[in-house]
Amino acid sequence: MAELTVEFCGEWYTPAPEDVFTIGREGDLRIDDNPYLHRTFLQIVCRDGLWWLTNVGSLLSATVADGSGGMQAWLAPGAQLPLVFGQTTVVFTAGATTYELAVHIATPTFRADPRTTDASGETTIGMVVFTPTQKALILALAEPSLRRGGTGFANIPSSAKAAERLDWSQSKFNRKLDNVCEKLDRVGVTGLRATGGGPASNRRARLVEHAITSHLVTVDDLALLDTPIDD
Repeated sequence: MAELTVEFCGEWYTPAPEDVFTIGREGDLRIDDNPYLHRTFLQIVCRDGLWWLTNVGSLLSATVADGSGGMQAWLAPGAQLPLVFGQTTVVFTAGATTYELAVHIATPTFRADPRTTDASGETTIGMVVFTPTQKALILALAEPSLRRGGTGFANIPSSAKAAERLDWSQSKFNRKLDNVCEKLDRVGVTGLRATGGGPASNRRARLVEHAITSHLVTVDDLALLDTPIDD
């Protein structure tokens, strides 16, 4: 079996192939004493010649992506997926805190080719084009996570704090957040809509998870927050 290592907050863990490696409020990797986090949330096991990541929680989901951001999956409670890339990023939110960890495999089963940047400078995902103000909204919510500079955890700003960061009214922020979530929902990004079709209660957290793991915004984009933007 290829050696697997888990990185979180500068600490490295090397699960043994014969063991079950647990991640949560308790376990082999103790993330945080956050009461919103499951005692055991994720498990990493070796089975059938592959490493597998399983969500054993009952409420929380995780966003999982390869290192380039080209592949992304939403790991709901009870779901599992194989870890086949050289680096896999795992991002999840409990309460107001978003956590990020990285899983590294020495000899991966698949290789992810680097993504290319559109020379026009437009920010796109699928057929979605975001306006500068929509991108600024995403950045305002993702700023603490982007400034964290690696695996660890950061708090997601409230809508009021994010609106203040942008010098917007609350109604303007909410309207543009609706537009961003609707665009992403139309191209299949899950977790932004509730079962009944209305906004999901945790859509800010889900938006941040998606934006970071898909490289929709990066630390290099943060200067946009201090640049005047026209509607």
